[in-house]
Amino acid sequence: MPRSSRAPGAALPFALWNELALRTGEMLLASAQVIGHRTHRMAKAGHNPGLRDRREFSRMGLEKVEAAGESMWAMGQQLTTANLQLAMRAWQDAAAAGTAWMSLSGSRTLPQLMQRQTQWTRTLSQSAQSATRMAEVTARAAKHGLKPIHSRATANAKRLGRR
Repeated sequence: MPRSSRAPGAALPFALWNELALRTGEMLLASAQVIGHRTHRMAKAGHNPGLRDRREFSRMGLEKVEAAGESMWAMGQQLTTANLQLAMRAWQDAAAAGTAWMSLSGSRTLPQLMQRQTQWTRTLSQSAQSATRMAEVTARAAKHGLKPIHSRATANAKRLGRR
């Protein structure tokens, strides 16, 4: 179920994780169907499987290796582009929060304290936004990693269900 619009603010990571959970459930259901079908087929074939069965059994191993490789590649691409940006932002947020905290503790007047507390609160808010972006990036990486496995499992469930 593709999404054309993004959920606002802090809800976005929740929406992404929710979609990932739904896709994972879908993939698990399809995998259970495929495993049941193939296990039945193996038991039925016995010690001397026919050509069609041998092809299906060979396909099982190959598609798992391919899906795992594609999954790792997709997650690696997602995390590579985001890691440097997120690490830099986290460092900047930590430095800004520390500076704001030290500035707050050094206040001498009430107006100065209030101004510095406002700055510290703003800095903490930015830090929370960075954490939200990190959750979003992680969910997107997991989603990209699940895609090759999900697509194979659901395609196999459809293909094997027709037989």
